[in-house]
Amino acid sequence: MKKSIIYTKTGDQGTTSLVGGTRVHKSHIRLEAYGTLDELNSHIGWLNCTIPDKEDYDFLLYLQHKLFTIGSYMATETESKSPHAASIIGANDIHRIEEQIDKTDVSLPRLNRFVLPGGNETASRAHICRTIARRAERHVYRVATELPVADEVLIFLNRLSDYFFVLARKACSMTSEEIFWEQGDI
Repeated sequence: MKKSIIYTKTGDQGTTSLVGGTRVHKSHIRLEAYGTLDELNSHIGWLNCTIPDKEDYDFLLYLQHKLFTIGSYMATETESKSPHAASIIGANDIHRIEEQIDKTDVSLPRLNRFVLPGGNETASRAHICRTIARRAERHVYRVATELPVADEVLIFLNRLSDYFFVLARKACSMTSEEIFWEQGDI
């Protein structure tokens, strides 16, 4: 069996195809959205290299799969084509992430000050994921101002940054103290 060629040369002129066949410029808002989701997915893989807890590790893998699902959805011409079943985020996905946030948060001390990113390597990586998740959410909302985007996709992305925040706090609670914002001179 012949190995497939990685490069197709079809994007050499600055365009790419959406699911549905339409060619768009590589600066199209859809590509900015799913490119940022891909960046986030890569950072989640990097974060997962430092996760000692199997349940957290498995949940991060689940999130990586869901980000591929959302990327596939964002690459689909939803204005003229129904997304494939494999590209759908459902209420059960939102429930699962909310459940994980609640489960993680319940074990953490009450928060009454702003947390600075850092504390240890795992927490720092989780905070990077949190900020990229927020950027991805903003890009997807930008798409939603012009094109149809399912509410479930937007809700899931909103919950994602919350999850990374509590995961960062959990990582700090296991190995070091959280770093809080000190107002004024330090």
